[in-house]
Amino acid sequence: MDVFLGLLIPFLGTALGAGCVFFMKKELSNKVQRALSGFAAGVMVAASIWSLIIPAMEQCEDMGRLSFLPAAIGFWVGVLFLLLLDHVIPHLHLNTEKSEGPKSKLEKTTMMVLAVTLHNIPEGMAVGVVYAGYLAGDGKMALGGALALSIGIAIQNFPEGAIISMPLHAKGKSKKWAFGAGALSGIVEPVGGLLTILAAGLLIPAMPYLLAFAAGAMMYVVVEELVPEMAEGEHSDIGVILFSVGFTLMMALDVALG
Repeated sequence: MDVFLGLLIPFLGTALGAGCVFFMKKELSNKVQRALSGFAAGVMVAASIWSLIIPAMEQCEDMGRLSFLPAAIGFWVGVLFLLLLDHVIPHLHLNTEKSEGPKSKLEKTTMMVLAVTLHNIPEGMAVGVVYAGYLAGDGKMALGGALALSIGIAIQNFPEGAIISMPLHAKGKSKKWAFGAGALSGIVEPVGGLLTILAAGLLIPAMPYLLAFAAGAMMYVVVEELVPEMAEGEHSDIGVILFSVGFTLMMALDVALG
């Protein structure tokens, strides 16, 4: 039951954020969007380090000075996996007109949802692999640490839900349609988390690689999407400040609950 709720927490964060479309009349300003992107980036970087890469290396302590190797390999596989998805899935990032991936006749609003869904895939995998480590009885993977990661991802998913639902409504979609699209963009997280748990159950010896794989995928999203979004437009320090807030919050959650 704890694992089931843990997988759902990030999705609930997205759904609650998408619900902002019912209460806020105006589209989020560029400054607010930059701030939220910076916050999300900070959470994801901290989660990648404390919840994924460090545990991956701790599980390989018996390798001595080469304990970094599985983490390095898994990290790069994660980066390359997201790079592949980035090239095969048509999607459109916020505040851009040119889509990425293969040419498609999909509506811009649909490709915006696909962009957020693509972003959410590594987050779901990260939560899933940490819970898989806990279920496998790995003493280095505590339930509190897994819960901290779920809560941290949910916190940064809240603004993401608003970032996707409110622009969709501003482009002419109904509030219910915009909410549904924003919420459903996060459904990939519990689904991806569950599939990762099932796969990890068969690949327990590969757990360090899987942890680092999720970290690499998340870092790809941060560098390829969130950092450019928090820095675009007129110069402002708000993105960097909120990045630091998100990083500190996730770091504190992982240590306090782990």
